[in-house]
Amino acid sequence: MAGALSVASVLFVAFANYYIITANRDYIYDDIAVVPACDVGLVLGASSHLADGRENMHFVSRMDAAAALYHAGKVRHLLVSGDNHSADYDEPTAMKNALVARGVPAGAITCDFAGFRTYDSVVRAKEIFGLSDRVIIVTQRYHNTRAVTLARANGIGAIGFCARDVVFRHSVRTEIREIVSRTFAMLEIYIFPHKPRHLGPREPIVLSKVPAGAPQLGMQ
Repeated sequence: MAGALSVASVLFVAFANYYIITANRDYIYDDIAVVPACDVGLVLGASSHLADGRENMHFVSRMDAAAALYHAGKVRHLLVSGDNHSADYDEPTAMKNALVARGVPAGAITCDFAGFRTYDSVVRAKEIFGLSDRVIIVTQRYHNTRAVTLARANGIGAIGFCARDVVFRHSVRTEIREIVSRTFAMLEIYIFPHKPRHLGPREPIVLSKVPAGAPQLGMQ
């Protein structure tokens, strides 16, 4: 019995990872020239620095990608979603500051301070911020396959734009963690659907008229 359960568990993990990686790959883009334009980009959070104080290159590449989308006219607004579990840990504010430093107007950025997990970020994008039509999710490819699958399973017409991949000494640990996360994503979608840790009142993103000189959707 224990052996059968072990085999079933291994098969489920393998299937979950194959499904998450392949199911929505046609909706994921690496080339900014061909990614379809959307009103809003959802930028998924990461710590700006590693535990040893070094700059987190995952964070840097996501901010570079999000700013590039804005300046190319592929999005008009960015929703930055991350963890703000304590006064001295604030991913969304760090993301906003980094984007402003890259030339994105502060008024074109909305912060979601309760994006504790990828599932929370994508569901809150719909339930709190009103993003049920097409939205571009910005993160690295290994993460984007899961994020886009979660979003589309929850009724969001998501596509993904992949930030530059990062090769660093903890890459094996990162991939192991992602294997586990993909497996839990399948459980969250099909077996144990649930609400994010925090919801709250709706705060729909309202896009103002595009000011003169601002990027237009679809500009290259």
